[in-house]
Amino acid sequence: MYQFFVGPEAIRGKEIRITGSDVNHIKNVLRMQPGDEISVKCASENKEYRCGIEEIREDLVRCSLYFIKEDDVELPSKIYLFQGLPKSDKMELIIQKAVELGVYEVIPMATRRAVVKLDEKKSAQKVARWQAISEAAAKQSKRAVIPKVHTVLTFHQALEYAKERKIRLIPYEMAEGMETTRNLLETLTPGEDIAVFIGPEGGFDETEITGAQEQGIIPITLGRRILRTETAGLTVLSWIMYQLEGKNIL
Repeated sequence: MYQFFVGPEAIRGKEIRITGSDVNHIKNVLRMQPGDEISVKCASENKEYRCGIEEIREDLVRCSLYFIKEDDVELPSKIYLFQGLPKSDKMELIIQKAVELGVYEVIPMATRRAVVKLDEKKSAQKVARWQAISEAAAKQSKRAVIPKVHTVLTFHQALEYAKERKIRLIPYEMAEGMETTRNLLETLTPGEDIAVFIGPEGGFDETEITGAQEQGIIPITLGRRILRTETAGLTVLSWIMYQLEGKNIL
């Protein structure tokens, strides 16, 4: 079943109105018709509105509410992924998969060893593209929110932005063994904001690691193998997801 996001003003009792680019997607891409059932979510609520299409206009899709389902798809903690800018289109893959794994916000970082350099204009265009990918991934994975893709920050700005997160982690090849990392992850509890720092292809510069540790960010290991930047963040997110909710599912 297809899912769409609306603002709270679009929900009017038993009627829900979809506007914007989703109208064209429903009408011309999906070729949906009156009577088709869809799922609608409001990003400010933890609910799913199950409804049927009543009317499709040029700039509006009018739906009739069938029932409301209380949703529980979001992780019990907000996870912030601080990602060093990777080459080519790797960022698109990282955002897509991070959203599927439950990330709350993605913060691109311009680090010392990042090959990609974005000027202000290119940065704005990239962030708009990345945000669209986040929205599409949120719809596909039936998320209750659309994770925000932040504007590109310098590493120093990223450290400042992460200060309010209770748990802050940075994978580093010189960190202590897996047992230490495992013990740390097992202390995670629902409700804690978690920041994860991932370097670009060349990893973090030594001064960046030192600066992160001085700010109280904890180095962790990802094992004995060196992971690609597009793999590292997803590995940590998977571990965190399992720790926060996976054991309750098995």
